[in-house]
Amino acid sequence: MKYISVKEMRNIDTQTDAVGGVSFAQLMENAGRGIAELILDLPVDPDSENNILALVGPGNNGGDALVTLELLVAEGWQVSAYIFQRKSKGDPLLKRVEKAGGNIVYAESDKEYSELNTLVENSSVLLDGLLGTGIKLPLRESAADLLAAAGDALEFVDWKPIVVAIDCPSGVDCDSGDVAPETIPADLTATMAAIKFGLLKLPAFELCGDIAVVDIGVTDKVPDWVAVSNFVVNEDHVAALLPERPLSAHKGTFGTALIAAGSINYTGAALLAGKAAYRIGAGLVTLAIPSALHGALAGQFPEATWILLPHKMGVVSADAASVLLENIERATSLLIGPGFGMEDTTREFIKNLIEGKSTKKKSGGRMGFAYGEEDKQEEVKNDLPPMVFDADGLKLLSQIENWPKFLPGTTVLTPHPGEMAVMTGLSVGEIQADRLEVARKYAQEWGHVLVLKGAFTVIAAPSGETYTIPVATPALARAGSGDVLAGLIVGLRAQGLEAVEAAVAGAWIHAQAGLSAAEVFGSTASVLAGDILATVPDILADLE
Repeated sequence: MKYISVKEMRNIDTQTDAVGGVSFAQLMENAGRGIAELILDLPVDPDSENNILALVGPGNNGGDALVTLELLVAEGWQVSAYIFQRKSKGDPLLKRVEKAGGNIVYAESDKEYSELNTLVENSSVLLDGLLGTGIKLPLRESAADLLAAAGDALEFVDWKPIVVAIDCPSGVDCDSGDVAPETIPADLTATMAAIKFGLLKLPAFELCGDIAVVDIGVTDKVPDWVAVSNFVVNEDHVAALLPERPLSAHKGTFGTALIAAGSINYTGAALLAGKAAYRIGAGLVTLAIPSALHGALAGQFPEATWILLPHKMGVVSADAASVLLENIERATSLLIGPGFGMEDTTREFIKNLIEGKSTKKKSGGRMGFAYGEEDKQEEVKNDLPPMVFDADGLKLLSQIENWPKFLPGTTVLTPHPGEMAVMTGLSVGEIQADRLEVARKYAQEWGHVLVLKGAFTVIAAPSGETYTIPVATPALARAGSGDVLAGLIVGLRAQGLEAVEAAVAGAWIHAQAGLSAAEVFGSTASVLAGDILATVPDILADLE
């Protein structure tokens, strides 16, 4: 699904009319038809009369609402249009609703909103077509008063109608996500052609309910439509990305995920990431951990194989790079960083690793174990598999000069806003104020795929494309949640997905697993990272 600004949508409408082969009038007809189809699929009580009230404003959204009403009359619905500041004289859409038998009420004749109250009380659906995507806040008093009156009426009905908003709930700024206090929360927002930026920003997102995109007939003949580089990820997108699992498969078919993670203070990070890589379908998971952690972890994860790394006081030491590089040949993906801690010796490990230099002892040909003067140091260059960097690994990586050039292309980087601040020198506030553009800028500058975590996680590619996950939930705001995400991504990379594909699919599945876990427990407050991991199989089952 495309993700666009209000200005982009205006230009797309204009170009569609001019060169795209679809007139403004036909775009409105297509919109009304799509909205009507969504309403007919709503879970309205089949034993009740299907009554719909539309708040009809002066703009295109009001026109879309009138087309919808006419179509619903043909389906046996009782329809009412509450007209606000719309010129009735010569309005063909209004005449069509009247001719079909619809009830027309003019707001200027309903000074006390008594008729509005009655219509709300008797409706099974309230269609909000009052204001469009181009509004500026604060609202004019007349529009604010009408919305407030409709909202008050909804508070006092015995059976609240299902609220459907056209393009956005009236009073939402569709670029910034700001909201007028009078805005009526929708159960469903039917947005035309593409999702507008503001719908996936807070507080607007909380008032949109479910978001459905209505196809209004925009085609690839429209230059600005083709040029859109921002997208919203949905289920169909992710289902198409997941690798096939043929009946003839063996563990090698699905790759080997190698995960270097953990320290004495963050033992669980390696376990969560490793299990996530298996749950997403990797054939083999190898955990490279400080050797001091092996006793605590091995019994909890019998499916894993192990590389025991040298450590200093329970954190990965600089010379561990040689051990990892000696065992990297079969890995088809490599995750670095969960639970690493911030010790200098671990930074040196990362530096040695990404420079690909392994120092081995080379004997002068004599037998025995003691090295003499003839022993030499041999520097061996190693090629790294596709990589994912997460958590402390990112902060340590950012301390290494010219780090982007040492990473295999294209590496996946998964910072939360705090880690992104360390990597860029920006404040968290600056990052959060413009997440999409910040992610795009640094993905292009660094030449790697960036997963900027948080509400509405953004995946940005070096090509300039971005993919937004349409989920904001505190169920994911828990220690270890990021370790699960990193494990999902490296598990998908192990199976051969490209960096952007693995990041998009992993982030979407992770978000859906968080929502699912919250449903299981009945509260976002009770969800642990392990609960997110436990629901991943359910999400995968739904994608098949």
